Amino acid sequence: MIIIAGPTASGKSALALALARQLGGAVVNADAMQCYRELRVLTARPSAEDEVAAPHFLYGVRPAAEPANAAWWRAAALEVLGRTKMPILCGGTGMYLAALLRGIADVPDPGEAARAEARGLLAEIGAPALHDRLVEVDPETGAKLQPGDSQRIARAWEVWRGTGYGLAYWQARGSAGLTGWRCKMILLDPPRDELRAAIEARFAAMLRAGAVEEVREFLALELDSALPLMRAHGVPELAAYLRGEIALDEAKRRAVLATHQYTKRQRTWFAHQKLVGGADMQTIHARIDVSAQLSESLMSDLVNFVTIAG
Repeated sequence: MIIIAGPTASGKSALALALARQLGGAVVNADAMQCYRELRVLTARPSAEDEVAAPHFLYGVRPAAEPANAAWWRAAALEVLGRTKMPILCGGTGMYLAALLRGIADVPDPGEAARAEARGLLAEIGAPALHDRLVEVDPETGAKLQPGDSQRIARAWEVWRGTGYGLAYWQARGSAGLTGWRCKMILLDPPRDELRAAIEARFAAMLRAGAVEEVREFLALELDSALPLMRAHGVPELAAYLRGEIALDEAKRRAVLATHQYTKRQRTWFAHQKLVGGADMQTIHARIDVSAQLSESLMSDLVNFVTIAG
């Protein structure tokens, strides 16, 4: 199994496709936003042409109204792994990859009533105030969360309300990690200035490809504002533009800035998390010029890393 990880816009999808075509592998999505079927342009999902060039799994398979999570993705990914000769996991959602490789708590479904309550409180009082309430009833879980992390706070609240136990309680009873695979991980780490330029170029390309109209149609669905896809990079900014609150150039500037700030958090996460290691799991750090095609020499090095045992 090949794992290609790293920050947004670092060239993961292009590398995954190139390796899949050369090695006869299949690309498996490990990006939380690309799981949803709406916003293909704005979430930078592989094109229809890419999906024809090599098998792709778990892209656009879930409606935005049904929030995805690491447990759902792990189960879906395991099903794909069971019928794929050489899976190439591709994405920057570290928690998804950690759930697959290390295991994850089997948290019971808290139920729709608990979910609705969590979303309602989040909208009514905001994440910091809900975090304060969580600390009172579930201090162990609350201590692990930042007051502004609205999605995880809401999740923790619904779990406590729906199961009677905090999320930390269930996490301590996690499932076993992945076994039976020889894993090679390629962690992309482009220079910061190159990555910022790539983010700007990609968002400009999204605008040319119809991102504004895509967001207009998405907002017309009138979904709950607390849903994950409603906060995808570019959605809040283009929504503000469509409401006439800011100019398109300002929306682009804000979206690029938000994405760049997110890549800093991704870099920090991957720098401090050892996802693979040991005799059957190896990692290589690779710097790819995200503004150019993959060089033949780099591809040769990465193919050798992936295919040579040991």
